[in-house]
Amino acid sequence: MRVIALGGAGMMGRFAVRDLASKESVEDLLIADYNLEEAEALARELGPKCRACKVDANDHAQMVETVRGFDVAMGTIGPFYKYEKKVAGACIEAGVNYVSICDDYDAAADFMALDEAAKKAGVTAITGVGWTPGITNVFARLGADQLDEVDEIATSWACDPADTAGKAVTLHYLHAVTGMIPSYIDGRMQYIKAGSGLERITFPPTVGAVDCFHAGHPEPVTIPRYIDCRSVTLKGGLTDVFLVQLCNLIVAAKLTDSERKKDIVGGFFNKLLPYLENIGKPPETCSACRTDITGKKNGKWVHLAYGAAAHMDMLTCLPTSIAVQMVGEGRVVEKGALAPEACLPPQEFLKRLAEGGVRLYEGDDMTRPLTL
Repeated sequence: MRVIALGGAGMMGRFAVRDLASKESVEDLLIADYNLEEAEALARELGPKCRACKVDANDHAQMVETVRGFDVAMGTIGPFYKYEKKVAGACIEAGVNYVSICDDYDAAADFMALDEAAKKAGVTAITGVGWTPGITNVFARLGADQLDEVDEIATSWACDPADTAGKAVTLHYLHAVTGMIPSYIDGRMQYIKAGSGLERITFPPTVGAVDCFHAGHPEPVTIPRYIDCRSVTLKGGLTDVFLVQLCNLIVAAKLTDSERKKDIVGGFFNKLLPYLENIGKPPETCSACRTDITGKKNGKWVHLAYGAAAHMDMLTCLPTSIAVQMVGEGRVVEKGALAPEACLPPQEFLKRLAEGGVRLYEGDDMTRPLTL
């Protein structure tokens, strides 16, 4: 298959690019990035099947021509509240299948509006195939398929700030904890205050228990479209309490209530984080996610819980690489603008994820390896 990695030289994208380059099924891999120098260096490192070009997500005509002719486009250009609809729209216009790691709730809603265009173009476009959303959504589908009726789906994540780098990641976090964010409660979409609903949630080892709160993410936006249930929520938290408090102060001071302010604060954080991260840094960093599904089976209430843990780049971009491969192999046949829970076969997807090194767990205490 021929794959184009949009933003493939970035902090997140390069993990998926390396994984795709290692697969025999990928015959041609174009690393398209705004930073041509980084893209060329990565292409040289990965060998003859890889090449590089410069791409500007704000240049629609260039985007369409750049992706045209490929089997699948992988999207890792963030922040997604700025770029997801632009990039996905260009791929759909070019008639190219698309898989992204989009993790912004408003971008996911805009993406869903492209459904009819994608169907007319015969394109499979899947948003949010990363860590969260992505693994969390597939867990939701895995659990829902085992129940007769689903009542509540609670998704959550815990991030070690020392586990990643990059401006887009910082901007995403600030975006997620600012203002009023969507949550699907009692059968309808409601907007609640980001940072509310503090809850201590147990994640897989080595992350453990982390204080989490409501944050803006795509899960409550997409899951109710495909799984009939009463409520879908998302809570997230950082393992570094000091950074949580610092972010809360910045948000309370209204320093993140516009794109321009987020860009400025994000730049400040990226300069500061390398120093803060080394204070009390553990020998091995790790992030995690969890999905709890509650419903009925044979008239009895059932609670299912699934979790995943790994270094953030693997946790985020191995799912993307797997989904790109599954689309290119014809394992995903649905057309339209979709989310992972709508089209990715849970058992196969999670098996490939485990084989790639992500640790999967089940059970409320998150200590039992997931049996697939």
